[in-house]
Amino acid sequence: MASLNYTSSLQCYQPLSQASMRLFCFPYAGGRALIYRSWAKSLPTNIEVCAIELPGRGSLLKETPFTQMEPLIETIAQIILPKLDKPFALFGHSMGALVSFELANLLLHKYGIKPAHLFISARRAPQIISKEPPVYSLPEPEFIAELHRLNGTSQEILANKELMQLFLPILRADFEVLETYTYRPLPPLECPITAFGGLSDPEANINELEAWAKQTKSTFSLKMFQGDHFFIHSAQSQLLEFLNQFLHPHSAG
Repeated sequence: MASLNYTSSLQCYQPLSQASMRLFCFPYAGGRALIYRSWAKSLPTNIEVCAIELPGRGSLLKETPFTQMEPLIETIAQIILPKLDKPFALFGHSMGALVSFELANLLLHKYGIKPAHLFISARRAPQIISKEPPVYSLPEPEFIAELHRLNGTSQEILANKELMQLFLPILRADFEVLETYTYRPLPPLECPITAFGGLSDPEANINELEAWAKQTKSTFSLKMFQGDHFFIHSAQSQLLEFLNQFLHPHSAG
């Protein structure tokens, strides 16, 4: 059974006891919390950036990855609840976007807590059901071929056979989380949603991103960047500059 604990799964690379707001960040399938390590340097100085490390990677390398959305969300909620003593926002890229959306729903409906903002990146709205057959259970050659075709996995990993052997169980588990996920219609969230997309990303086009507007009763905005599914890296400076505009009002405390 997959599990997480507070100290090893919550990575706050520049802890700020006087932070006026926390930004919780969730990685893409196969990704690590490490991808958010440099973000604090580019965001307002009173924003504490906390990234979630999922089992099977980083300091949790020996932990069993989650394969279902619900227990994953329940566990993450327990981990971050002690850190929700001040305003907070959620940011998720690809798989992380769906995780952050489900987490926002759980926090609202189970604990009556809502984020100040939900930032969705490179993921179609949850009510849009994929027509693609699941790939997580394919034999290894076919699974790897699908990873290449989907262009949703880092080329650095795909090109390294040793890394691939390490990452295949994690990627399979993450894909299973996504591909066995069932969308349950709930009342729209009460927080603003901002969606980000890559102009060359086949995984989430403008229409699929705009559909996130239906998931909030507050304001919705959409910003597209040059790049494919991994614009979070190739257009990182532009993305952080845009995030600054939303987070800056909170930096004054």
